[in-house]
Amino acid sequence: MKKIYVVGIGPGEEGKITFQAQKALEESQVIAGYTVYVDLLKERFPKKRMISTPMKQETKRCQTAFLEADKDQVVSMVCSGDPGVYGMAGLMLEIGKDYPHIPVEIVPGVTAATAGAAVLGAPLIHDFAVISLSDLLTPWEKIEKRLLAAAAADFVICIYNPSSKKRKDYLQKACDLILKYQRETTVCGVVSHIGREGEKALIMTLGQLREQETDMFTTVFIGNSQTKEINGKMVTPRGYEI
Repeated sequence: MKKIYVVGIGPGEEGKITFQAQKALEESQVIAGYTVYVDLLKERFPKKRMISTPMKQETKRCQTAFLEADKDQVVSMVCSGDPGVYGMAGLMLEIGKDYPHIPVEIVPGVTAATAGAAVLGAPLIHDFAVISLSDLLTPWEKIEKRLLAAAAADFVICIYNPSSKKRKDYLQKACDLILKYQRETTVCGVVSHIGREGEKALIMTLGQLREQETDMFTTVFIGNSQTKEINGKMVTPRGYEI
């Protein structure tokens, strides 16, 4: 049987992997993915063949998955979070044009936006935008326009990849842009290592967020004009009458 599952494993913690994802992984002979994510599954699936590639080898990783599936195997390409949210789903379907005889099924997972929101409280109850600050594949000029548009429209903004060793000041730059439309007192939150050992959450103002240290394992939530802190939780009202 030739088949590929593109599987979202959520944060990687066993309790946050869906039953559908678990079933796809059990059915597969081969599990492929970015090294960090494959390592999370080795102990749980010791008899599976594991294929991994480091960062910046995404195309090679996806092509290898199709080559393995073409050997009459079921292959799971794993992604953290959801494969359709900054994951491999798009690239797998693009490369799949050359392998029309191999079916591809996308298996959704718990993405950092929803997993982190649950830790903080309820910041995404109303309209929100998800924006990555990584300029590896998207020019900063385009990211800047998206930040300004989301802030001007009073969206709650969830930020992925807020900073890295090469992009230490990117979150600060993003906050400066958002401050053109939002107050310094706007309620914000950060969650690091979501669903993994060392998980940590903080609630703060937008002014404080500007000085907050973050990394690639941190997800940032910037509230809108109605977002508030209630009993230590970040809450964006939907507008229900109480």
